[in-house]
Amino acid sequence: MLQCAGVSARRTIIEPRGLFLPQYNNAPSLLYIIQGRGIKGITFPGCPETYQSFQPESEQILTGTAESQSQRIRDEHQKVHRFKQGDIVALPAGVTYWCYNDGDVPLVAVQVFDISNTANQLEPRQRSFFLAGRHQSGQQTYETGPESYETGPQAYEIEQQAYGAGRQAYEAGVRPIGMAPLRGNNIFNGFDTQLLAEALGVNAELVRQLQAQNDPRGEIVFVPGGLRMLRPSRSQEIQQQEFEESVQAQEQFGESWQGPYNVTANGLDENFCTLKIRANIDKPSRADYYNQRVGRIARVDSQKLPILNLVQMSATRVVLQRNAMITPYWSMNCHCGMYVTQGQGRVQVVNHQGRTVFDGTVRQGQFLLIPQNFAVLKRADRLQGFHWVTFNTNQNAMINQIAGKLSTFKGMPLQVLMHSYRLSIEQARRLKFSRRNEFKLFTPRSPRTLVQDQ
Repeated sequence: MLQCAGVSARRTIIEPRGLFLPQYNNAPSLLYIIQGRGIKGITFPGCPETYQSFQPESEQILTGTAESQSQRIRDEHQKVHRFKQGDIVALPAGVTYWCYNDGDVPLVAVQVFDISNTANQLEPRQRSFFLAGRHQSGQQTYETGPESYETGPQAYEIEQQAYGAGRQAYEAGVRPIGMAPLRGNNIFNGFDTQLLAEALGVNAELVRQLQAQNDPRGEIVFVPGGLRMLRPSRSQEIQQQEFEESVQAQEQFGESWQGPYNVTANGLDENFCTLKIRANIDKPSRADYYNQRVGRIARVDSQKLPILNLVQMSATRVVLQRNAMITPYWSMNCHCGMYVTQGQGRVQVVNHQGRTVFDGTVRQGQFLLIPQNFAVLKRADRLQGFHWVTFNTNQNAMINQIAGKLSTFKGMPLQVLMHSYRLSIEQARRLKFSRRNEFKLFTPRSPRTLVQDQ
């Protein structure tokens, strides 16, 4: 089913002071932070290095490297982005990114790739191209399966074995117990050493370091002294995040937004290079729909995060209280990958032939792919509740709900319902108006209540 839908999913754990080495992918993706916090760097092509550090004049004199009329640049790089639990991070195809855990707890994230996206001109498989490190064949990536659209989806277990090791494994440069052997090298390994040295303007010894032929480490390494880079202070970053979130809550992006590659009066620098890459969907205050007794829904689409126009994906965060339901619906314009973050619930999926292609309990750590236009019904467990994140393969995902406010049933004349289902006028009224005051999130109803409604 994942292969048919053109979707790939993986889960990553990075221990404290772990660095996820630079890589790029053949397909755009969305990353949801389940636990922890960290720093992510994304290198956009053609964008300036806006973070700069200059060597003090006293150091220039002592080292004999003073330059007339200017200071010597110590380091410069593109902007780094801080993220935390509950954030959705957008990653365009072909863009280099890296990640570092500067927190005190393991960083846990789930990433979903849209490998059928037009940005991917390779075969419909997720491919990671490493600038450093080596590929770990034991990483949890799911993109194929024995099922198809006809046989139905399957809930994939991606909770039990995440890749990423503890400090000892990082330092020793070995894989953790149970991890499959390393295979594949970084892209520099395939170039001729002398030719690459000439291209980079460095010596062959340094190029061999880049090629990492004798480096057994995988794609996550431990940084003993912590990673040092140019960035604002922690308090300044928090203030900036709060400011951006307040602006995000007020701004409404319309058709005037031209997309990241269309240069406007502000130029490429301000229209593409400074795009936000993250938005938080975990805070209750960010909910688009809220019912105290039932739960909440929060969405992030291209209206809230314009970079999603480039990624062509969006996300939805749903929190259902115990025994609550979400309206029966189908997705109009995308496939939906559902990852359960807490609790469990029953999910039913029905195909175009009216056959139940999935009917089961989906639990924490499982991933379920729901194809476009397949009807779905979800109900939270009566003891635990049901929390999940949906990754959509469209930047402005749309669903068509069957019941409740603004629904298919509500939009039909009573006579159409009567003759479609051979109902009396009273039965048609109950069908149409039973959930008339509820929108998307439905309160549970007892058998006694259902009998009284008859």
